[in-house]
Amino acid sequence: MAKRALSFGSVVQAYERYRPGYPAGLAERVLDYAGEPVRTALEIGAGTGKATRLFAGRGIAVTATDPDPAMLAELREQLPADVETRRGALEDLRPDRQYGLVYAAAALHWTDPDGRWPRVAALLVPGGVFASFGGPARIADPVVRQAVDEAKAPLMESDEIPSPDGTPPENEMQWPGTELERSALFADVRQFVVPQRLTLTADEFIGLLSTVSAYVMLPISVREQVFQRIRQVLPDTVELAADHTVHVARRR
Repeated sequence: MAKRALSFGSVVQAYERYRPGYPAGLAERVLDYAGEPVRTALEIGAGTGKATRLFAGRGIAVTATDPDPAMLAELREQLPADVETRRGALEDLRPDRQYGLVYAAAALHWTDPDGRWPRVAALLVPGGVFASFGGPARIADPVVRQAVDEAKAPLMESDEIPSPDGTPPENEMQWPGTELERSALFADVRQFVVPQRLTLTADEFIGLLSTVSAYVMLPISVREQVFQRIRQVLPDTVELAADHTVHVARRR
């Protein structure tokens, strides 16, 4: 997992080009939950700033952090200079200040579970909000999805990451809400889904896959074969269901 967490810098330009942004409604739901104006936020694993744009665009002073210097360099190119950046994983951050909001966009699963919640809580003001959101972008058409699965099966296993705490997918409360509910540091844990639908060309879909860690970690020759096999079974356009599962909680 540690190697996969640091793999994205090698595909930073593709990441910025092909990874979709987040829907405006996601930020609105998180900020509505906060219940009062949020003025400062810290982002864990900001990448090239897809979610940073979402909150900085609402006048919040965002400190964006990421352990990969290549990702932070791209973020600095894309975002205004008033977004502060700090290099480091959650485990490297020192609570020299506290924020009204700490959030992670498709990044929390890369953090070390040992001490995760005390670290997050130390970065929040009392009553401050933690938010985690993300979810896989799945092919909406089951026939196309099966064809893609069959095309890649001889060369690789699943490209999805299982629940970090083993929560079954049929459970009503999913990770990290399950861990937050068990933590004495947080209260008022909620889970909701923000829908998102995307239409990509076949080549754009391959570009998106090229930014997924499971593919990035493959040997180049194998990765090229996988993409070639997938491309052969794709229609001209690919419809994706890219719903975001959001978890929010309040520091006690």
